[in-house]
Amino acid sequence: MKRDSRDSRDGAHPATPPTATYRLQLQPAFPFAAAERAVPYLASLGVSHLHLSPVLEAVPGSAHGYDVTDHTSVRAELGGEDGLRALARTAHAHGLGLVLDIVPNHMAVPAPEHLNGPLWEVLRDGPASPYARWFDIDWAEHGGKVLMPLLAGRLGDELGAFTVDDNTLRYHDHVLPLRPGTERLPLPELLDAQWYRPAWWRLARTELNRRRFFTVSELIAVRAEDPEVFAATHAKVLRLLREGVLDGLRVDHPDGLADPAGYLARLHEETGGRWTVVEKILSRDEPLPDGWPVAGTTGYDALRHVDGLFTDPAGAAELTAFYRAFASPPADRGGDWPETVRRAARRMVSHELAAEVERLVRVAVRICDASWRLRDHAPWTLRTALCEILVRLPVYRPYARPGEPVAPADAALLDEAAQGARSAFAVPEEATAVEVVRDAALGRLGDDPEHRDFCARFAQTAAAVRAKSAEDTAFYRYAPLLSATEVGGAPDRPAVPPDAFHAFCVRIQRDWPATGTVLTTHDTKRSADVRARIAALSEHPHGWAELIDRLHAGHPAPDPHVAWTAWQNAFGLGTPDPLRLVPAVVKGVREAALRTTWTEPNAAYEAAVESFVVTGPCGPAHRELTAFAEEAEPSVRANTLGAALLQLTMPGVPDLYMGTERLYPALVDPDNRRPPRFPGDEPDGLSADKLHLTRTALRLRRAHPEWFVGTGATYEPLTATGPAAGHCVAFARSGRAVTVATRLPHRLAAGGGWGDTALALPGGGAWRELLTGRACPERVPLSRLLHRFPVALLVRE
Repeated sequence: MKRDSRDSRDGAHPATPPTATYRLQLQPAFPFAAAERAVPYLASLGVSHLHLSPVLEAVPGSAHGYDVTDHTSVRAELGGEDGLRALARTAHAHGLGLVLDIVPNHMAVPAPEHLNGPLWEVLRDGPASPYARWFDIDWAEHGGKVLMPLLAGRLGDELGAFTVDDNTLRYHDHVLPLRPGTERLPLPELLDAQWYRPAWWRLARTELNRRRFFTVSELIAVRAEDPEVFAATHAKVLRLLREGVLDGLRVDHPDGLADPAGYLARLHEETGGRWTVVEKILSRDEPLPDGWPVAGTTGYDALRHVDGLFTDPAGAAELTAFYRAFASPPADRGGDWPETVRRAARRMVSHELAAEVERLVRVAVRICDASWRLRDHAPWTLRTALCEILVRLPVYRPYARPGEPVAPADAALLDEAAQGARSAFAVPEEATAVEVVRDAALGRLGDDPEHRDFCARFAQTAAAVRAKSAEDTAFYRYAPLLSATEVGGAPDRPAVPPDAFHAFCVRIQRDWPATGTVLTTHDTKRSADVRARIAALSEHPHGWAELIDRLHAGHPAPDPHVAWTAWQNAFGLGTPDPLRLVPAVVKGVREAALRTTWTEPNAAYEAAVESFVVTGPCGPAHRELTAFAEEAEPSVRANTLGAALLQLTMPGVPDLYMGTERLYPALVDPDNRRPPRFPGDEPDGLSADKLHLTRTALRLRRAHPEWFVGTGATYEPLTATGPAAGHCVAFARSGRAVTVATRLPHRLAAGGGWGDTALALPGGGAWRELLTGRACPERVPLSRLLHRFPVALLVRE
């Protein structure tokens, strides 16, 4: 079914994939009009489509748009629907289409709350509201009230901050509706009479009775699996597609949905098979489900393979040893990757996501109580079994549906997790709760509403546990090589050998030839160019270890873990900019949650961290980083240009984040969401080389899309011959274009350079290298081919 997404269902709108997309992060500081002014420049780069961040009405001032408040209108702060249509007209006039990011999983809980009309009506009218079906609310909890954790303190301490006016209840910026007929009640009775319960914000993680996005209580989950909810929340986007304003879609966080496969099948049908990619985070060798009618993922799997290709495996192992000796982290707090993830996951299920876990426990108890065969499983055994299975899942979630056969991969994952979970029980008979939870999660116990609810919610909770424990906690605790701690990454196995990269590309070309590929997104913790610099450290592990020892002795940090991560981030950024580095490092220590957290900040510790970053990595000592960077410059240059060229020519549709056609050093948000400037100053040095490479590759893709995208294109690994063959990665696309990149140039130079290593190009005609314009023989010495650039892009003439 995976190839259906590239064929039109109605014939009117063929699902022709883009040749390349360019991501624009829209916000009030960069609205539709600004994007429209950039169209001529972006068209000149060679992309085929602009990729827009969410455009539906959102929380005022939002810099990202994922906090949707109204699915029926285009965001006024961006220029409204007229502005979007004007952008589309200008884009189309320059040969560009539009791809839109959509958010089906959640909406904002804004202040004032009336900005979210459906939620407002639910808060006013309760479960009888026609909008009650929109949201995942457990009405059996809290006496049939929606918990609203918005108070600065406990209710009794905050009563004086409430006012009643015009049939509304006001608390600072919050404006809540009153249940009809309760307007004249005294305040305490009035509060008790509502369909919601204002509560202290700290109750959210244990008492919340509505599904949210991960741990963000300001986002309420939407039941997109309901046909009526789907229709209402997608009508505007579908109309814009049908009228030709939009040409394709990116689906945000499908793993948050109750039934991703069912949702995507409905979306595929409604869009007529338009090109659609999903933000699915694949773990290592996890495949995208075959039955999903999409073009593929947004490309984090490609990011991991490209980055890994430019990471020295031996050097990464040495850096890990140096990191352990320098920072001395306990195994489960950064010393060992699996142990670190497991500990972080336990924190999630017992602390940050406790409300979600307890909801599942309540459903599991009801399932057991309703069955003679399953009775007498104590709630604590079900809770223990549930938590132990959740912390052992190595992927985001299973995709089981009650009443349908279980995919072997999902069954195997849950079986393995369940086997490990049994070790938490001293009494074997009590450990049978593990099998109950496993079978309920796989949809094997029944097909009634309770069983369907548990199966879906288990998967949704598993996704939140994995995302929050791995990417948002363990990635900040396990820090030998920060370039490997990226979304979808495998920090304990950061290096990808050429044969594994080629195998990935062959599989992508065969199974998902129009999938997305990315190197930088609005969510990457570090941009591709920052990661390219940090990855160069894997070729200089001893020099880096000596440098860190020297720097730490002269500029001691609050703890060695902060020293290691701050100096690596500073090296990756390349400039001593405290306005960017300080927020990134402070975010890192909060996410790591070892000495301070977002909800329990340690002010003294954070002040010490900030002072260290300002006086150390951003102080005069940064000169030592600059000197070290000069030594690593060949590796940085090869990594930067190599990653860019590989992404632009490998199977799939490359998505370029705004500004990344040049050097783009960015550290996490909001740094990676700052408004762009087009076209900007004329670059020089490595930035100019990257722009030249990007334009050349994009224009080649646009001129010959059949060489690169779709089922008709081919991918052929090419192998160099000679003593330095392992430092060359090369492949041919459809027999007409060849990509060549240098990997690990420091080791290459230490081994004597390319020598007589050569690459045989596919036979049958003359070849020209596009970056330099030089003609090449069919067997070209790499010392000649890669003399000016560490990369080459050749075409058969």
